Amino acid sequence: MYSSVFHTAAEALKNAHLQDPRIEFNGADAVPAEWLYTQRLSERLRQVYPDASEALTIAACCQHLYRWEIPRSDYPEGRTGYHQWRDYLSDYQSEKAAVILKESGYSDGFISEVTDILKKWNIRRLEEAQKLEDVVCLVFLEHYMYDFMQGKPEGQLLRIVQKTWNKMSEHAHRTALQLNLPEPARQIISQALG
Repeated sequence: MYSSVFHTAAEALKNAHLQDPRIEFNGADAVPAEWLYTQRLSERLRQVYPDASEALTIAACCQHLYRWEIPRSDYPEGRTGYHQWRDYLSDYQSEKAAVILKESGYSDGFISEVTDILKKWNIRRLEEAQKLEDVVCLVFLEHYMYDFMQGKPEGQLLRIVQKTWNKMSEHAHRTALQLNLPEPARQIISQALG
């Protein structure tokens, strides 16, 4: 049973995600991209970790919060630029989440717990952070990998899948192998794990 402020916070986070100007299609429905991502992440969390804590559930709703405001293109190409962008995003999203959660009525202690999960600094020691990482990786594999693959060399794709796989728990590995993926994505995963 979640606290009395959970629904207030979830609605505020939904409203934030709905501001994303980028649109994706979910079937015939045009949906703000980050709201669609959040729905997919929350659904996968319910499936993989049905006993998820309130902090983990809220952290999943905060993933990618206001991500569209910090374009990847604002940072240099390559690995160094990617890491600079990702590190800045981590702080930016955590700060935005903290404001929304505080306004919704959550305590500083709970907000700190959520931001620790979001930042994933202690992923091997913080079980909730590992669970969030599992769900993030599963959603990428299931919903975004096939489009991401287009135009990229096979070697790069194999390395990305291997890095993604290494971030996941054994539980997430078993789930990933059961995903209904397009055949080209399934083949890349098979090669990467071979």
